[in-house]
Amino acid sequence: MKKHIRISTALGALLLLFFANQKAVMNAAEEPSVGLRGFAEGFTSPIALVPFPDGEGSLLVADQVGIVSVVSKSGVVKGQPFLALIDRMAKLNQGFDERGLLGLALHPSFQDNGKVYVYYSAPLRASAPDDWDHSSRISEFSVLKDDPQRVNMGSERVLLEFDEPYFNHDGGCIAFGPDGYLYIASGDGGNANGVGRGHSEMGNSQDLSNLLGKILRIDVNQGAPYTIPADNPFSGENVRSEIFAHGLRNPWRFTFDRGGDHSLIAADIGQTLYEEVNVIVKGGNYGWNVREGHHCFDPKNPKVSPDQCAEEDRSGRAFIGPVLEYKNANGFRNDPEAKGISITGGYVYRGQAIPALRGHYVFADWTVNWALPMGAVYYAEMAEEGESWTMHGLSLKGAQGGKIQGYVTAFGEDSEGELYLLTNGLNGLSQRKGKVFKLVPM
Repeated sequence: MKKHIRISTALGALLLLFFANQKAVMNAAEEPSVGLRGFAEGFTSPIALVPFPDGEGSLLVADQVGIVSVVSKSGVVKGQPFLALIDRMAKLNQGFDERGLLGLALHPSFQDNGKVYVYYSAPLRASAPDDWDHSSRISEFSVLKDDPQRVNMGSERVLLEFDEPYFNHDGGCIAFGPDGYLYIASGDGGNANGVGRGHSEMGNSQDLSNLLGKILRIDVNQGAPYTIPADNPFSGENVRSEIFAHGLRNPWRFTFDRGGDHSLIAADIGQTLYEEVNVIVKGGNYGWNVREGHHCFDPKNPKVSPDQCAEEDRSGRAFIGPVLEYKNANGFRNDPEAKGISITGGYVYRGQAIPALRGHYVFADWTVNWALPMGAVYYAEMAEEGESWTMHGLSLKGAQGGKIQGYVTAFGEDSEGELYLLTNGLNGLSQRKGKVFKLVPM
């Protein structure tokens, strides 16, 4: 009898080992095998890439220094810029700067109307306080009738402007949603901790009387210069009805999932402790600067999360937590769970070339070390509503130690759903070390 038990135990152990090995093999087979292929270069700090509907598979690449270029399907950059805004922008620093050309979108009916939309940092308006920094401007342009690969610079129609007290936290991503409206991401006005000049007592992101720290939504097809969609969630005295969602610090890149339920997904750069990804819903409040990620936040002591804080805003709406967060290496030094210092939002992969990545949210961190070009790429398994997403490192073949030799500034998506990675070789704007890579199967 004892011999039979020993045999059964041994057999059970072998079976457990077999199934564990099978699971490991399955997981290894399912892990995305992805590489980076150089696509285009010669930029300074590329911040957006969008398909250009010329029937030839071309792309538009927006450079933070104020240039939009046409890039062929094979990666050749056309010499003549599509759009040049340098002489209309605030003067940029040669070193680190968060201002510039920050957003680019084509009208959903671009092939019929030739309309182009940009978000850029303009010189401070005369009506702004003298000690503020610049004004954020969202404008519409049209392409030349005899050359759709060039914008008519005399066609600018300013849609919206708002003033920024500091040079940082400008947001700037713009995109048309499935509903045909233009969505705009704005930062909280800058400085740190959600306080300083130009910040209201409750924090700009919580204050519905201004446009800072928000996702905005406008209808550019009607009005002069636009109208407010009828179902925008906020209205009333001293409330800006352009607001679609709020409570954000510095949303650096958002996207609409081209598949699934077409969710609006935004990455929000944290202060010192946590980086986060949010699924944005109409009327949602994402907590800044009462909360950072899932945690309480104290502007007077930003490196320590308080045990308690408000769970609702001043209107009684519950704060919405992120679907994903990770530790910031600046706040958690030498912690293996710290994944970087500044999140860069990406896309849900819906392409065909990398099946194991399909349906996952691909994003990055700008770098794991401020002084070094060491961007890191990740992907997240999306979950049902109310559940957290699972984050994984994306091991890129050929990348030294899995790290990008550059600062990851943005992602782009072509008309077929394939993804591109945009980088700057420096943490400033002084050299043309910006590159575009394509994510490819390996």
